[in-house]
Amino acid sequence: MANPWTGEAEVRIDGVAYTCKLTLGALAELEANLGEGSLIDLIRRFEGGAFSSRDVMAVIVAGLRGAGWEGTSEDLMTAEIAGGPVGAAQLAATLLARAFAMPT
Repeated sequence: MANPWTGEAEVRIDGVAYTCKLTLGALAELEANLGEGSLIDLIRRFEGGAFSSRDVMAVIVAGLRGAGWEGTSEDLMTAEIAGGPVGAAQLAATLLARAFAMPT
């Protein structure tokens, strides 16, 4: 079970629950994988609703890897993420918010 007070969130992938967390290492990997811009640019895109599916996938992969998952984005290309694209975008936004703010 994910603990929001430690920045964790839960995602169901192909019906299996996984914990996600954007640790400092996961954030560094995410920033490197973005190729351009910074994490602040990414957060602004999410806040403004201008994020891409690539942004969503990168955040989810970083969150999974931050919680110990050893897969890659290619492993998720054919996976079913609970809630579909909207659920995935909500998860990515939640992870970013939890990485930089206390839950309410």
